Amino acid sequence: MRRFTRLFRELDESNRTSAKVAAIRRYFGEVPAADAAWALWFLVGNRLPSVVRSKTMRTWTAALGGYPDWLVADCYERVGDLAETAALLLPVGGSGTNEPLTDFVEQRILPLRDWDESVRFQLMRAIWADLDREQSLIVHKLLTGGFRVGVSKALVIRALAEEFGVENKVMAHRLAGKWMPETAFFEALRSGEATDDRRSQPYPFFLACPLEGEPEDLGPRDEWIAEWKWDGIRAQIVRRDREVFLWSRGDELINEGFPEIAESAADLPDGTVLDGEILCWRDGRPLGFQALQTRLNRRKLTAAVLNENPAVFLAYDCIEWEGTDRRGETLEARQACLAEAVRGIASSGAIRLSAEVAASDWADLRRLWGESRERGVEGFVLKRRGSPYETGRVRGDWWKWKVNPFTADLVMIYAQAGHGRRAGMFTDYTFAARDGGGYIAVAKAYSGLTDAEMREVDRWIKANTLARRGPVRTVPARQVFEVAFEAITASPRHKSGIAVRFPRILRWRKDKTPEEADTLDSLRAMVPARRSA
Repeated sequence: MRRFTRLFRELDESNRTSAKVAAIRRYFGEVPAADAAWALWFLVGNRLPSVVRSKTMRTWTAALGGYPDWLVADCYERVGDLAETAALLLPVGGSGTNEPLTDFVEQRILPLRDWDESVRFQLMRAIWADLDREQSLIVHKLLTGGFRVGVSKALVIRALAEEFGVENKVMAHRLAGKWMPETAFFEALRSGEATDDRRSQPYPFFLACPLEGEPEDLGPRDEWIAEWKWDGIRAQIVRRDREVFLWSRGDELINEGFPEIAESAADLPDGTVLDGEILCWRDGRPLGFQALQTRLNRRKLTAAVLNENPAVFLAYDCIEWEGTDRRGETLEARQACLAEAVRGIASSGAIRLSAEVAASDWADLRRLWGESRERGVEGFVLKRRGSPYETGRVRGDWWKWKVNPFTADLVMIYAQAGHGRRAGMFTDYTFAARDGGGYIAVAKAYSGLTDAEMREVDRWIKANTLARRGPVRTVPARQVFEVAFEAITASPRHKSGIAVRFPRILRWRKDKTPEEADTLDSLRAMVPARRSA
């Protein structure tokens, strides 16, 4: 635990990429494979199922520290991180444990799930007695399933690639998909040997970059393939050894959420991996992301949900064919494999080709781009015909040419404190549109303001709070902000009757009064009438 704690501190305290990479390399170069496997599992974003609920952690902190419940709640609101709050409030029991990370996780944390709350509290008292304050912070994060540290998965991959002497894309592929934090896995990762069973393994996704100039700047039109940019979830179908694995971009197996796609994928030839987009689809057109959300993160899909929001996989790349990695081949060659792969899929199946959009020149393509919203798409993805399939976001060959976002001038009516570096400041806002003589909430956003603007808004909120309800403060409807969002749809589940996607703040409109903000009717008028793409 001491070395893992030191790694956490080094990553948390440094803003320099080189220092973070050096710290990760140093750690994985000196710890046993068993500890390295668990550390890697946490660093790339995996979390333990919550062993202790947040409410329980607050209760235990109050009981062990001798604090009233309200004081713990107020401290949590101020700090913005429950693990840190508990670490600061609890008395330090020991000088820190030197147990291996593997033993601590497997023998002390995970077994807590098997006991009732009273026994768990006693076991936790014994754990706390051995920890110093730094270790308490980390253990609390592991217990509550909120372990985060200031590194991205890409940075971890880079550090491991450098440490083990391989290319980034090779290491990214080795870490793709689901894997368990086991000694054998890490040893195989380090040696480059295949593990016993990685037949389900997907490939790292190739991501398009935002188009910064005009499409005409890319050169001759005939060098580029244009495809609609679908508003769904990116996914890969892996068909190997007569099994089907449907992976999301977040390395989640989602077969159960989309059984019709998994069923159609069983007709693909073995040794095939397709890249594409999952959408809900009916009558030749996408139903929008709101429909797709009815299929996500559900334990059980009802017949009604399956019938109302049928899903399809729109395939636009073939990155493995006949058991061979095709990523180094040209896009045109891969698409020939793609056409062959889906040839045997029934026309009524849930796997379809995302066809190239025909346009004679850039002007013709721009005209079609202008129809994106009514077609229910976000614009185009432009791909160089000769491009390989890269790893991650690589500039030059794939560009996303998105339509401009929707915007509306909305009024802030609620505020909530942020987390992390924003802890103690009110940085998460609820925005409303005018409706009759009042206001109705339509969006929540927390990004888009400068640090100076956030501090100014925070001071105004604290000086003008009308009411408190838990962590939420009600404020006068005076401050107007321009809010952007990617999509807007009708939604009977929301009081406003609409739902917006990816809201973020564009600017603080100090030049506008609340009476000049947009109305709910004006937002409803933005809901596009869609036609087939």
